[in-house]
Amino acid sequence: MAATAVGTEKKNYLTALKEAIAEEMARNPHMICMGEDIGALGGAFGVTDGLIAEYGRERVYDMPISEATIVGTACGLCLNGKTVMVEMQFIDFISCGFDQIVNMTATYHYRTAGDVSMPMVIRGPAGAYGGGALYHSQMNEAWFANSPGLKIVCPSTVYDAKGLMKAALRDPNPVIFYEIKDLYRRREIEEVLPEEDYIVPLGKARVAREGDAITIVSYGQNVYHCLKAAENLESEGYQAEVIDIRSIVPLDEETIIESLKKTNRLLVVNEAPMTCGFAGEILSRMTEKAFEYLDAPPMRITRMDTPVPWVKPLELYVLPSVEKITAGALKLIKY
Repeated sequence: MAATAVGTEKKNYLTALKEAIAEEMARNPHMICMGEDIGALGGAFGVTDGLIAEYGRERVYDMPISEATIVGTACGLCLNGKTVMVEMQFIDFISCGFDQIVNMTATYHYRTAGDVSMPMVIRGPAGAYGGGALYHSQMNEAWFANSPGLKIVCPSTVYDAKGLMKAALRDPNPVIFYEIKDLYRRREIEEVLPEEDYIVPLGKARVAREGDAITIVSYGQNVYHCLKAAENLESEGYQAEVIDIRSIVPLDEETIIESLKKTNRLLVVNEAPMTCGFAGEILSRMTEKAFEYLDAPPMRITRMDTPVPWVKPLELYVLPSVEKITAGALKLIKY
């Protein structure tokens, strides 16, 4: 839906998510919210603050500390005509509900030959760079990319955070929604949002910066590292194109391929571990479908295959950085 009217107040990433959920609760009387401490506390980060006062305990459920119970209950509610937003207090603990997500929620539409939809959004704070250590820093999106029936999104901008959340809550399929907690209150990315209702379609990438020397593909917080690396490359005389895929599943392959037709070089950046991470999936698909456009071996820059350390210098050592991205891009450009 096209948005024309624009507000005047800049809003942050967290507020955009909060508005999206509240507006969808108002729009859809069959929508339920559930999770740990999302009612009285308003969520660990405040994304659901105020919802229980507005809609009551009949639509905003504080649940016990059992992710399997939360997702299983949400699955049953969806089977009875509800749209359900499930909050994981941290996305790291989504693994505790893994069976209910991949074996139940993801498969219902297929198992019923399309008769049953599963309108559920499972969302939560994700990502590193904030000193959260191994239990509060994960990006585990590749687990769910390997489970047919799930859609996966990860916004990097305030506009996309709101638009993708609204699109996810209107989708009949289950969506895993990765919110980058280090972006929640980052002031330099605040935006003035449209006053009118809008969505950002799932499965459509965004060209964050145009260029012709190399294509750098990323999502989430790493998009900003890529943009800063592109500034470094510009000082060297090279214009990098930065693509924010926004949706991991479904992946917008066409936008990446069109970029490679111009640049002939591909660098993929994400903060999940390298082995079996989604960066490797993007490289594989582009090698299969756009090989004739590549003038250098595609490259990925990811987190090392290690848990995220707590100590700041070690955390930064194992994660992608502006310096690593700049060096990798220059290597490809000069190949």
